[in-house]
Amino acid sequence: MRLIRSESDRPFADRREAGRELAGKLSAYRGRSDVVVLALPRGGVPVAFEIADALDAPLDIFVVRKLGMPGHPEMAIGAIASGGVRVITEDVIRSHAISDSQIDAVIRQELAELQRREREYRQGRALTDLHRRSVILVDDGLATGSTMWAAVQAVRAHEPARVVVAVPVAARDACEAIADITDETVCARTPEPFAAVGLWYRDFSQTSDEEVLALLQEHAQRVRTGSTDGN
Repeated sequence: MRLIRSESDRPFADRREAGRELAGKLSAYRGRSDVVVLALPRGGVPVAFEIADALDAPLDIFVVRKLGMPGHPEMAIGAIASGGVRVITEDVIRSHAISDSQIDAVIRQELAELQRREREYRQGRALTDLHRRSVILVDDGLATGSTMWAAVQAVRAHEPARVVVAVPVAARDACEAIADITDETVCARTPEPFAAVGLWYRDFSQTSDEEVLALLQEHAQRVRTGSTDGN
């Protein structure tokens, strides 16, 4: 486990600027053939685009849907994710006596949105092979960290060599909790007290489906023409 935090109190202009700052903290991964950058859509995509561009690494999305506990959806009981991965936290299921039918109902609800996003963003392309790769998971921030927790667990099912989480801003507790389950975690801002991710961006307008698709296509075009890293 390696945890990198910055104590800067300067807000980011937008997600793209945040990605460029994070890329500087991930420079050890630049140019390596085993690195894959995975963005959690939608807000993580503009951040990850800049990281992948700077590191000269492939960019893909990793759609993850947290499975919330029936009656307490903020508590994760597992996750479903890109590639057909399903992670269930068995000890939580047992301790709260959650039935199979309740779990199935939650999965059906979240699966519908996951499949919509997969169709919209991936357009028939398969998930990048993560086996024995160094995977950098990116989002635009961590509040409770539950969605990223789910993403890490789901990525682990693909047996990567290394899992790295990189976010521009996070609650300190969430950052430290994620660091416990990753090989490396980079949180560029860990303000105290923490109120909301959006307060650390001057522009935190919602990332649209159209923007996600455009950035994925732009990065793919740069890879094809050899013009990543802004060249």
